[in-house]
This record gives sequence, structure tokens and C-alpha cells, in this order.
Amino acid sequence: MQRRSFLKQAGLGAVAGSAAVAAPVFAQDAPTLNWRMASSFPRSLDTLYGTGEIFCKFVSEATGGKFTIRQFPGGEIVPALQVMDSVSNNTIECGHTVSYYYYGKNPAFCFDAAVPFGLNARQMNAWMFDGDGMKLTREMFKPQKIVNFPMGNTGVQMGGWYRKEIKTVEDLKGLKMRTAGFAGEVLSRLGVVPQQLAGGDVYPSLEKGTLDAVEFVGPYDDEKLGFNKVAKYYYYPGWWEGGPQVSLYLNEGAWGGLPKNYQAIVEAASRVAHVAMTARYDALNPGALRKLIAAGAELRPFPRSVMDASYAAAQTVYKEFSDKDPQFKALYDNYMGFRDSIVPWFRLAEGSYDQYLGVAMSSKK
Repeated sequence: MQRRSFLKQAGLGAVAGSAAVAAPVFAQDAPTLNWRMASSFPRSLDTLYGTGEIFCKFVSEATGGKFTIRQFPGGEIVPALQVMDSVSNNTIECGHTVSYYYYGKNPAFCFDAAVPFGLNARQMNAWMFDGDGMKLTREMFKPQKIVNFPMGNTGVQMGGWYRKEIKTVEDLKGLKMRTAGFAGEVLSRLGVVPQQLAGGDVYPSLEKGTLDAVEFVGPYDDEKLGFNKVAKYYYYPGWWEGGPQVSLYLNEGAWGGLPKNYQAIVEAASRVAHVAMTARYDALNPGALRKLIAAGAELRPFPRSVMDASYAAAQTVYKEFSDKDPQFKALYDNYMGFRDSIVPWFRLAEGSYDQYLGVAMSSKK
């Protein structure tokens, strides 16, 4: 029996010894890298900025501290809405941003984030990871010398805060509204005057009256930013952002220079952070919405006439862009084809399930 115990201990010691030997070999071979990552978001938004922190922490811990990525909030090392250019020209190695911020460069970039009446968060994941989304967006970003990874999704957003009620399409005319990307193009067809501002600049503009309305994300972030203090009408749904994806941009040269094991760690870290963002929003938004309503926010659905007019305007814009840009058309056809194939399943399964639960819960009150 003593012999068996000795052999068992010796075996464990050999395993431990081999691990002790193997670990330094990995550490010696792995390069020490220090990267910078610019965020488009302020540090105060623990959901958006916090997702970048999750990513950086994962990369550091998975490499034993050999590969560190330091994140900077919007505006600290590069302007919040210039992250793409800074990654493209290798001013920074990587950035965390939303592709529809760069609508002015190319409207097709929005397919990497969200477009009006597009995919929800789960559908977007399916298109990116199991459809053609990753392949098509990688091709789209190639001229920018950017390699993209999904790194967060807020889920469907709210339709924003308004100083006055929106009862008809006429109420949108002349409205100065903070919005981003494709939403501004479609809303402008309905008379809205869109303004694209970084997150940290939105509240001061609304408070001063420079803006009449603002949409940002949803209850949790909106409460932190205090929009309900200066605009009381809170509309839903954000039809322009059914499942807006946030992205990790890596400079192509910097990415290509990483060892394969570091590339694998970056990909894994981005996927972990991607899932974490949606989970956090889903957990925090319900309570934040209740607090906003208790504080006086007036929740309103967009009237059906406004939704219908918005949908029609979106189809007009899509046709115009598809007619003049083959790349846009290819992305649009693939993306919307995927949407049209997956929405009936969601209506059948998810929709009926959620609808029944809503009715059942209401009847118990």
C-alpha cells in the first residue's frame, strides 16, 4: 500500500513538474506587447466602455500579462468618432466603436452595426457567425486596413427622448434630433434634422435646447446620462436599431504581426465581451426603466402611422443606395435575405412564447 501511495505521489509530482517546466517555455517564447485601444464611449458608461475592459482583462490574463491592451475613453487619445481612421492609419492598434458612426464614409458600414428595420441581436449573431456576415464585412473593411470582430450588442434600443409628443408624422418635421448612421438618413426623409454627436456631448446639447430629441441606447444608459431630466416623452421601439452591434477594429498590420496563439486569444476575448454586453443590458434595462417611469418619464409607443411612414422611407433609401452602389446592394441583399428567412421562425417560436407569457403574467395581477 505504501508503494502504491509513493507511486501515486511520484506521478503527481511528475505532472506538476512537467507543468512547471512547460509554463516558463511558453512565457519565454511569447512576445511582450503593449497595445492601445481607443473607445468611442465615455468611461461613465460601464456597459459600453466596460465591455472593452472585459476584453482587455481577458487578453492580459490569458497571456500571463505578456500581452496588455490599455483602453482609453472617447476623446482621450483620439476623438470619439475618429476611431476608425486612427486604427486604419495605425495611430492605435485597435479600437472599440460602432460602425454606423462612419456612415458618412460609406453607408454600407452600417451593416456591421444596425440598419433600420434590420436584425435583432440574436439574428445579428446568427448572420455574423453562421451566415455570410463576417465574410462580407471583412471584405468591406479590407480597404480600410481593418480586421473586425463583433464585440458587443445592446439588443433592441429605445426610440429616444422627446420634448413633445409624437402623434403624427407631422410632429417630426423640423425636429433637431441626435441620432447616428442610417437612422438619420431615413428620419430626414420624414422632416427630422439629424445630428450626430458623441455620447459625452449629447446631454449638454439637449439641456441647452440645441436638440429637441435624442436617442442613445436604452433605459440603463439613458438614466445614467440624465435625459429624462430635460425631455419627458420616452418612445419605443428604436426601429433603426433592432440589434446594434459594437465592434472591435484591429489594424490589419498589427493583427497580422500577432502570433497565432495571441490571435486566438483576441478572438476568444472579443467573443466573451460580446456576450457579456448583451447579458448586462438585458439584466439592467428592466429595473432602470421602472426607475425612469417612477421619476416621471412618460412611456409612449410610436404611432402605427409613424412606424409605417418610417418603414416606407427606409425602403426608398435602400433602393436609392442599392441602385448606385454594387457593394451596398450585395450587402443589403444578403443581410435582408437573411432577415426575411429568420423572422418567420422568431415570430413562430419566440414571439408566441413571449406573447403568451405577457398575457399570463398580466392575468395574475
